Amino acid sequence: MKWMIYGANGYTGTLMAKHAKAQGLTPVLAGRNSEAIHRLAGELELPSVVVDLTDTQALQQALADIDVVVHCAGPFEVTAAPMIEACLATKTHYTDITGELGVFEYAHAQHQRAVDAGVVLCPGVGFDVIPTDCVAAKLKQKLPDATSLTLGFDSASRMSRGTAKTSVRRLGEGGAVRHNGKIVTVPLAYHTRHIDFGNGEKFAMTIPWGDVSTAYYTSGIPNIEVYIPASPNLVKKLKRLNWLRWLLRFEFMKKFLEKKIEQQPPGPSDKQLEQAITFVWGEAKNDKGDVETLRIKVMNGYKLTSFGGVDVAQFIMAQQPQGGYYTPSLLCGADLVEKYYVDA
Repeated sequence: MKWMIYGANGYTGTLMAKHAKAQGLTPVLAGRNSEAIHRLAGELELPSVVVDLTDTQALQQALADIDVVVHCAGPFEVTAAPMIEACLATKTHYTDITGELGVFEYAHAQHQRAVDAGVVLCPGVGFDVIPTDCVAAKLKQKLPDATSLTLGFDSASRMSRGTAKTSVRRLGEGGAVRHNGKIVTVPLAYHTRHIDFGNGEKFAMTIPWGDVSTAYYTSGIPNIEVYIPASPNLVKKLKRLNWLRWLLRFEFMKKFLEKKIEQQPPGPSDKQLEQAITFVWGEAKNDKGDVETLRIKVMNGYKLTSFGGVDVAQFIMAQQPQGGYYTPSLLCGADLVEKYYVDA
């Protein structure tokens, strides 16, 4: 069976391609940048194809003999829909490494089409959202009647340029939480609290993480928030920024911020990839006041993503699950995350 890494020349796509090669696998490396794709494919001695997502016919031709695609080219709010449409047309299983709420919701909305086509749609097969999604599933098992779920993580790792660009594109939309089963737009830094993610108590704020979408489909828990550590000063700045969010919705502002990001390093250093572990925490509550908490430690988010994309693609090819929308834990089981535990 054949599988493809699209956007293989990006920071995370390259990590994934190198990991796949180290495992003795032979994915097709794909993207729109001819020079970068062919250079990487030559270095790794892997097959390659150059195709632009905007060329529907060429994209479908490129996917015609591909069983699974791992889509790594963001921003996914722009790139996910054309790739999903091409996958449905060619009966190619679709996975990606997004953390974008809108993409998860879009993919879920295609569930029946995916069932009819026999195509798996499983966005978020990286750090967004494997660890938190599996924690959500495990907490649901521990407290089946939970009505609220709070998730969070703490990492010292630098963002990649792609992740940073996605984050600034989202700023103008504000935050997001799940309330009574519905995703609700809220101000930036909407809620704050002190949380021990696993390395001591820290001040933390809500973020519009992908689990606001996915954890609901995994667990059925209707109220969901996601937190990361934040300094009180950052929280104050974000709360002030709420008054200017409308300005950040303009495309020229997004482009301006993206150009600033281009001046940053492409992603975490090799040292950070190996040493900057991630603490993941979750808390489930029911209406009686019962509480279940879970803490895990996993590898650096980008390293985890490069492993997760490969692992889920291999799982799909080996198990041939029925078509439809899945979260990572619904597809591979809540124990999937245990592959990425660290003892540090």
